[in-house]
Amino acid sequence: MYPLRRNRRLRTSEAMRSLVRENAITPNDFIAPLFVVEGKNKKEEIASMPNYFRFSLDLLEKEVKELWNLGIKSVLLFVKVPDNLKDNAGTEALNNDGLMPRAIRTVKNAVPEMLVMTDVALDPYSAYGHDGVIAHGKIINDDTTAILAEMGLSHAKAGADILAPSDMMDGRIFEMRGLLEDEGFHDTGIMSYSAKYASAFYGPFRDALDSAPVDAENIPKDKKTYQMDPANREEAVKETLMDIEEGADIVMVKPGLCYLDIVRDIRNAVNIPVAVYQVSGEYAMIKAAAEKGWLDHDAVVLEQLTAIKRAGASMIASYFAKDAVKLIS
Repeated sequence: MYPLRRNRRLRTSEAMRSLVRENAITPNDFIAPLFVVEGKNKKEEIASMPNYFRFSLDLLEKEVKELWNLGIKSVLLFVKVPDNLKDNAGTEALNNDGLMPRAIRTVKNAVPEMLVMTDVALDPYSAYGHDGVIAHGKIINDDTTAILAEMGLSHAKAGADILAPSDMMDGRIFEMRGLLEDEGFHDTGIMSYSAKYASAFYGPFRDALDSAPVDAENIPKDKKTYQMDPANREEAVKETLMDIEEGADIVMVKPGLCYLDIVRDIRNAVNIPVAVYQVSGEYAMIKAAAEKGWLDHDAVVLEQLTAIKRAGASMIASYFAKDAVKLIS
């Protein structure tokens, strides 16, 4: 066919490349994760996540308004719980006046149209840094799912639009969906972390919330008994399909870049939206390499986000959301 077919004809200028581009990221693609802390006038930079912060409620309001004005329409809330409120049963997670319900109400009061997603997991509330109740050195699945369902209901009552269970307990979507229906919260959605891997990329996030597993006797040292083995691929599709059967409205793959094959497998297997979480370790690596002058920060950020979209993501939770929207604008 050469020279009748010259593929480079469609790459001759930016105008031409834009015209034939197959994928593009827009502000509508992003979920902005936000970390919330008790107190007033607090904006605490996270040491392992440069230029990312924990906000007290008064400054959270300001941040949410700025995100909305940039065109970001969805936030995912995480809370840093004081140590004195942590225990093995996640008791504080069920406090209707706790930090998470107050954060939800703060966002909704600031920008009523903002889509509020909430982290539903016990690790920020656990004295041991795990996503479930521990007994005899093991994570107890069914006791945990009952607590998670009540936790989700608390968030729904506070005004959350979408619950995002990130624990990877078996059956928690069914338990949560059933309780929401029984209590009349028919329109509250569930975005399930369906394929969440036991990844080494979560370290900076655990710094942000002080939620790493503790090193103690009879406490599991990691989360490998409930989060997925990074070596597994087909299992991700099975987990995702089961969550959809149990009532998930959106499914998620986490982490992002190292698992783009999983994103594509799931995209091909399901007909509901697929979210991808570009996690804290992915953020920190780019920041560190850019600081050393080893790569072009902005170009790499946009390339990674485009790759995630190209793999099949319907939406992307990313700590780069705010910066990326400014770049593409």
